[in-house]
Amino acid sequence: MSVNFHTKIGEITNKDVRYKADAYEFVMQALWFTQKKLKKSGHITGKELLEGIKDLALEQYGPMAKTVIRHWGVNTTEDFGEIVFNMVNSGLMRKNETDTSDEFKNGYNFDKAFNVFNTANQKLRNNNFAKKQHS
Repeated sequence: MSVNFHTKIGEITNKDVRYKADAYEFVMQALWFTQKKLKKSGHITGKELLEGIKDLALEQYGPMAKTVIRHWGVNTTEDFGEIVFNMVNSGLMRKNETDTSDEFKNGYNFDKAFNVFNTANQKLRNNNFAKKQHS
């Protein structure tokens, strides 16, 4: 990440003390992670970003994902929306005319989304379902 990025994040966190700088860096990493996963080089929706945030958090932090995210001051998916729009307002991210913070409302329940055991079981069930559909 560039010096300019970190300078702007410092400015944001000085104005809005709710979230730690690490949360902003993680959201930017999640944006890139999600674009790569979806094979998109440009715009992604708020819902797509939320799924990417969840996947990257579980990949990077495993069972500690919810604890790490809460340490950053993030308690709901709406908080991720606040972070995104703080970054938009500072010029670090762009939005299109249809993007709103409403896309981040009620995205998922942190207790369920970041429960590694439920997530692993859900992926296993989805894989088994997909196998049955192709048999």
